[in-house]
Amino acid sequence: MTCWKNLKAIAFDLDGTLIDSVPDLAAATQATLSELDLPACTQEQVRGWVGNGAQMLMSRALTHALAREVQQDELDNAMPKFMLHYQENLQQHSQLYPYVKEILAQLTALGFPLAIVTNKPYRFTIPLLEAFDIGQYFSHVLGGDSLERMKPDPMPLTHLLSHWQLKPDELLMVGDSKNDIIAAKAAGITSIGLTYGYNYGENIGLSDPDAVCEQFSEIMALVNSSLKVTEQENL
Repeated sequence: MTCWKNLKAIAFDLDGTLIDSVPDLAAATQATLSELDLPACTQEQVRGWVGNGAQMLMSRALTHALAREVQQDELDNAMPKFMLHYQENLQQHSQLYPYVKEILAQLTALGFPLAIVTNKPYRFTIPLLEAFDIGQYFSHVLGGDSLERMKPDPMPLTHLLSHWQLKPDELLMVGDSKNDIIAAKAAGITSIGLTYGYNYGENIGLSDPDAVCEQFSEIMALVNSSLKVTEQENL
């Protein structure tokens, strides 16, 4: 078992990690395709398309509907429509995954600064956190458009390291996608991969995170084990 004995802060992905947002993303995608008079898609198809930001989601949806590679002008035309539909469907059907709020509260009580590192546009991230009453747990929130690059680029995580003045072994990334694990490895930090989220149909273990959890609640056991090792070393 990996031991994060130097752990001081934790970064979390959002979609597929804390919140199952696919139902609302699917509703917005379906509404956009309908407005463009294009064939519909299913919620399960959208589940396999999310993870690289709103523009990539729409690009994949349009490519599927058109049965060819989407052109940039077509994507540019569709994006404002998608953003409007998603704004209208932001928290209609999305749900927190089990134990998320409880574990975030426990980690905060232990004194860990927490951050959101998501590829979702920032304008949607804050309202979503507030809608599910978990925004208060995060002292730093990075959306997919907050910096010049987003995951799987390590920039958001190296930004956190600099912002919090942390060494790489003091920050942990928790996510459900290979993008989260790739970014963590590139930033030199440890990672936990969650099996229940959105990972393009791939086993998250294939990305070789430092630990794999089937439930969000398992994170607490891993963190507690590391805290116990640290306490024993200080005796």
